[in-house]
Amino acid sequence: MSTSAPAKVPTPERPGGAPAFGFLDRYFRISERGSSVGREVRGGLATFFAMAYIIVLNPIVLGSAKDMYGHQLDNGQLVTATTLSAAFTTLLMGVIGNVPIALAAGLGVNSVVALQLAPRMSWPDAMGMVVLAGFVVMLLVATGLRERVMNAVPFGLRKAISIGIGLFIMLIGLVDSGFVTRMPDAAQTTVPLQLGVGGHLTGWPVLIFVLGALLTFALIVRKVPGAILLSIVGMTVVALIINAVATVPSWGLTVPKWPGNPVSTPDLGLLGQVSLFGGFHKVGILTGILFVFTVLLSCFFDAMGTIMGISDEAKLTDAEGYMPGINKVLFVDGFAVAAGGASSASATTAFVESTAGVGEGARTGLANVVTGGLFAVALFLTPIATMVPSQAATPALLAVGFLILSNSIKEIDWADYTIAMPAFVTMLMMPFTYSITNGIGMGFIAFTVLRLAAGRAREIPPAMYVVSAVFAFYYLMPALGLT
Repeated sequence: MSTSAPAKVPTPERPGGAPAFGFLDRYFRISERGSSVGREVRGGLATFFAMAYIIVLNPIVLGSAKDMYGHQLDNGQLVTATTLSAAFTTLLMGVIGNVPIALAAGLGVNSVVALQLAPRMSWPDAMGMVVLAGFVVMLLVATGLRERVMNAVPFGLRKAISIGIGLFIMLIGLVDSGFVTRMPDAAQTTVPLQLGVGGHLTGWPVLIFVLGALLTFALIVRKVPGAILLSIVGMTVVALIINAVATVPSWGLTVPKWPGNPVSTPDLGLLGQVSLFGGFHKVGILTGILFVFTVLLSCFFDAMGTIMGISDEAKLTDAEGYMPGINKVLFVDGFAVAAGGASSASATTAFVESTAGVGEGARTGLANVVTGGLFAVALFLTPIATMVPSQAATPALLAVGFLILSNSIKEIDWADYTIAMPAFVTMLMMPFTYSITNGIGMGFIAFTVLRLAAGRAREIPPAMYVVSAVFAFYYLMPALGLT
């Protein structure tokens, strides 16, 4: 399987010559983008399975924290809020933005909300600040500023962002599967990661990941349609069998076991539990603004990097790397931030795991309709949605990361050090700091400084000066006592 734009597939014909799926094809421009309904459906399925873990993980992150009054959010309500916000915003992005970019609660942002905002105010206050950050993002889109920032990014840095995302999702896959684990602090070593547990690969779950990775790559080499999705489904079946006949100490967040009661009733108790300005009364105007700024920065650039990387990989950009109709995508993303806060799921943002669907051939918003529809179904079938173990889904991230890397790295001008070095910083900082935002920020600063050092100030877009200064201020905030 190749991620290059596939040859255009003629619309299938119904008896009598009427085109099958005619309305879908016209609305989502499926044939125009060289895709097919089958590819979009497979892509939507692959994306859902690659990111379904968020249904379990986001409630764990938010539910483990307490606000200043000692209150904790209810786990069942958090599951509903997380699933509902993912379903609604993913569908919205598909229908309005017409891109295969799914959305869900952002893991970086939910940590900020849980660990920085909530302990100093109430949960409704914290979620209100997320909503305000979403409003600011939408305002930036409406004024054209967000698009200007994206268009100001040099071509080489755009490719570096794609590569960095590829490396980042590969690391996510390795860590979430248990193939790579964190070195415990008790070891008193400077080495942060290790192979498996104690430097060894042990246990059935890791075997599922290894076999899944080999199967995925083998199917891709054989150019089998639906390679990624086939691997996820196949390894889930194997995991179900192993879990039924063998003793497995731990699968992690999701256990491959058919639930006794697959149907659950959604609890909408957290929906609308928001206080827009209550947080400012608790922490003061300046600190409140800085809190909103922190959420805004993470949402703005995490989503920017993800949107740029996925749109480039899906061949939705022109020769200069720009995506037509980007404002619709950016506005929906900003609305999603506010919607996530309004549902108490934390900021909802573009998910890098959407690359799993793109790797399956998804090129349009129809894939999002499938993914969003599955999240909607998961509102009532959460036990089934969370049955796919991460070890069966994460090989997809490994494969897609490689495909992104192989497609983009040759397009960077490595002879021009003022672009090559910032690109190098960008692509490495994303996995090494576990943050898309950090990779973008450090790369932008490096680009601006190196172009100035080379006497090429006129070649720096004005927006890059502004963004680099914003990032520099953000990184200096702790030293200035502003956090």
